[in-house]
This record gives sequence, structure tokens and C-alpha cells, in this order.
Amino acid sequence: MEQPRNLGGRTRKEPEALTPLDQAVEAYLNHLAIERGLAANTLASYRRDLIRYSVYLDSVGIIDPKNITKKHVRDFVADCATPPAGGGNPLSQRSIARVISAVRGAHKFWLLEAMTATNAASTVRPPTPGARLPKAVPLSDITRLLESPDPATPAGLRDRALLEFLYSTGARISEAINVDLDDVVIDRNQSDSALPAVVRLFGKGSKERVVPVGSYASRAIEDYLVRGRPALAAKGKGAPALFLNGRDGARITRQGAYLVLKKHAQRVKIRAEISPHTLRHSFATHLLEGGADIRVVQELLGHASVTTTQVYTKVTADTLREVFAASHPRAR
Repeated sequence: MEQPRNLGGRTRKEPEALTPLDQAVEAYLNHLAIERGLAANTLASYRRDLIRYSVYLDSVGIIDPKNITKKHVRDFVADCATPPAGGGNPLSQRSIARVISAVRGAHKFWLLEAMTATNAASTVRPPTPGARLPKAVPLSDITRLLESPDPATPAGLRDRALLEFLYSTGARISEAINVDLDDVVIDRNQSDSALPAVVRLFGKGSKERVVPVGSYASRAIEDYLVRGRPALAAKGKGAPALFLNGRDGARITRQGAYLVLKKHAQRVKIRAEISPHTLRHSFATHLLEGGADIRVVQELLGHASVTTTQVYTKVTADTLREVFAASHPRAR
């Protein structure tokens, strides 16, 4: 039998005959992929979390889901919060909550499929994560960032269109890089009062939504389509993607889009940590600060529940308090 190998302080067996627990985990992951249609990235997260769970159970002699007890699940939660023996940090409260959510889902499935007689995780609750407010970039910094790319080059036109698109739509980076030409509709005959474009986005679980695109982003996309994209596409095989890379004209990758953002943030000396998700945070926060209804922002972001969107209301409340404290004569 092959020896276990170390993975960041935890041990995991090399591939060999699947145990009943391994088979149960695979059955649940197949259910998530086929019947619930979860996205690849979400499935990968579930797989990592359930592998952590099965590795722990194996370490205490459990290789069959029928033998898992509530104590095993509680002990696993405690183990997640304990620094690994080989050094490193324990999981954060939020990460533990995510792992336990995956475990609870698996146990519920196993019970429904008669793989177990009871649900050992039914009463186990993850720790309550502390509030983590999203960090919005000030509008002045956003403006400098969006004006950074050089419109005299195809890559600069692409960069400006991409950055304007991310901030204008609040799209996740995975949604933005997967936009095809046919997903963008620009109305060249619209009146001045109407938004000039809309885009079709495919979010988590391949859920489709249509999002308006502002005039600045629409003009940037038009300029890119006319003067930038043809030069990039000439290097490749005519990919249907809206945003192409400058190497071979293929669809830009997540890493490529991140590097575009990082390059221009450094160029205009934005000190705050910035990522594609930061632009999504800024999009939502600036909308709410401008008076947008939270239900509208929920739809634009593609959140399944308004509860997810409500974290942004805390940001705007903090802003209101700061303005009040600085402006009202009796505030201090």
C-alpha cells in the first residue's frame, strides 16, 4: 500500500480503490453537476471541501458514510479551526462555514439516496462569520483607472472596453470573459435618454440575465469593435469572444483580465488593493449611494437572494454616518 503524502499539513492517500465514502462523495458531486447544473468553479470548491472532510474521516478510521456520527462531524468542525500539524493557519470562520455547508448538503443527499440511515450533520451549525464589508474604490480612482488605457493601440482599446464593461455592468470576471459578440446588443438609433446597449450574462449555475450597459462603456466597446478587435482577431481563428488576448487572438483568460486591471491600477498609482471583484463591489456600492433600489441592484448583480446584496447597504450606511459627522453642526 502506498504511503500517504502531505498536503499543506494534512495527509491524503494516493489514488487506490475507492472506499464507500469516496463513492458517496462522487455520487453527490455528480448530482450537483448533472441534476443541479452547478458551474465548474462551484463544483471544484465542493470537491475540495469534501475531500478535506473525507481525508479527516479516513484519519479517524471512517471509510463508510454509514458509520459517521454527529460527534465525527463536530470534531471535524473543530479540526478545521485548528492549525495544521505541519504548520500554517486554520481555516477562517467563513471558510469553515462554506465547508460545513458542503458537508451538510452531502449528508442530506446520502440520506435521501439511502446511503445512510440518518443525517449526522443535521444539527451541526457552522460558526457565524463576522461581517466583512466590501471595499469600494472611490469614484475619482475609478475614473483615473478607466482613462488609463491608450486608445491609440488595439490592446489599449480592448483594455478600456474591458474595464468600462466591468464597472458598468457589475459582471463577475468569469461572466465578462465568457461574453460573446452575439451577447452584446448596441442600439445605434436610440434616443439620448435611453441606455445604448444591453448584454446577456451567464452567472452561477448558467443562470442568464440581461444587464444594461452605460454610455461610456458602450462607446468604449464600439471603439474596440471597430478599431481594436479586428487587429487582435487577425492573430487567431476568429473566436466569437468579445474580449480577445493580444497573443493569439483567443478569448482572454481570467488571469489575463486580472493582469489588465493590475497594470492600469499600478499605472495610475491606485494604492488600494484592487481586483475584478473590487469593481463589482464598487458598481453595487456606487449604485446604492446614488439612490438605486436594493432589489434592482440584486437583479443587476445576479444574486439569488436580496440577503446577499444587503451587505452593501452597510457600506452606504457607514458613508451616511461619515457625511453626517463631518457636516452636521451638532454631530460632534
